Amino acid sequence: MRRINLKKASVARSDTIRHINRQIVLNYVRERSPISRAAISHETALQRSTVSLIVDELKEQGLIDEVEGESTGGRPPILLQLRAADPVALGVDLGTKQTLVATCDLAGRVREQEQFLTDPREGETLRQVIDCVRKLIKKDKGIEAIGLSLPGLVDPETGKAIFIPHFRWRDWDIAEKLEAATGLPVRVENDANAAALAELWFGRPEIREVRDFVMVLVEEGLGTGIVFDGQIYQGEAGAAGEFGHMTIGTDAPTTCAAGGMECWEAFASERAALARYRKLAAGDGAGAVSFVQLVDRALGGERDAQAALLETGRYLGVGISNVIGGLSPEAVVLGGPVVRAWPLIGAEILRSVEENSICHGIRDVRIIPSTLGEIPTLMGALSLVLSSKFAAVTTA
Repeated sequence: MRRINLKKASVARSDTIRHINRQIVLNYVRERSPISRAAISHETALQRSTVSLIVDELKEQGLIDEVEGESTGGRPPILLQLRAADPVALGVDLGTKQTLVATCDLAGRVREQEQFLTDPREGETLRQVIDCVRKLIKKDKGIEAIGLSLPGLVDPETGKAIFIPHFRWRDWDIAEKLEAATGLPVRVENDANAAALAELWFGRPEIREVRDFVMVLVEEGLGTGIVFDGQIYQGEAGAAGEFGHMTIGTDAPTTCAAGGMECWEAFASERAALARYRKLAAGDGAGAVSFVQLVDRALGGERDAQAALLETGRYLGVGISNVIGGLSPEAVVLGGPVVRAWPLIGAEILRSVEENSICHGIRDVRIIPSTLGEIPTLMGALSLVLSSKFAAVTTA
């Protein structure tokens, strides 16, 4: 049972129950559309009149539409679905190599997208972000808010980037500056947390139904997003989930973003895989190979590339076993460009988890690749806006 946090608790008002019912109806439409009023009433045990009142409100707010279903001999049934005619959210995925800016509709479908190489100068990167955002806002007047995913430690409450290791950016008030330049509210989150949020709302059905899982985001660095009881666990000042910097060995093939050679990130990130490949395939142009090309070579049968990825998969499993031992989630989701190599390294990751787990016999934790593509952080940035429309009210 959850203890009430008196510092943040809100007492129930007369409209609290109505708001909760509204969110329930909206989420039934979101996840099971096209669906009828009668089906929602049956599933929720809400009175038909209550469902109809809520539906009328959601239609007036532009959140759902009515469509005709297939006739079974009589008049075609009237069904409900999310209104997806116009973009409502804008996401900025600021990565270590490139930045993606996109708009999407209520269902999370990307409508317009811009991208550019991320500049190591924070001022120049911000300028390009603002230019792209303004361009997309000009095309779509219905954008309500901006979600921003950042590769480092952020404080979601203040919208400040506390530390972006790859660029050594500190105390960057990016949300405030972006809000001032665009006139839209900005929600900021760490990239792994944002990717976890995307899995929660838009991932495969077996993950959407899970209340406790961990997203392991493997890119140039390595981070984790933790979901407890259907919501992101952020910890104090948003610092939870820094498992990428837990110690799992010594003399890693590369350093982590902070310069250490003992961290999980130093053993299991894209940079670690590339460092292994350069050592194995020295003199074969290995120094100029990107991670995408490394995966291509491995899937094409090149043994050195396969060996580098398999060793990286082994260390991914070592770290995942520690996460499982500490948090005991229902599932672990692997995200990032590395998911394309899952047919090659998946079995090695599972074997390594089994060998290193202290939880033998307790229960099986599902370890699965993300289905959100190789850049789940863009969907994560968009989810920062979309989730606020569908999430239920909480009183901590």
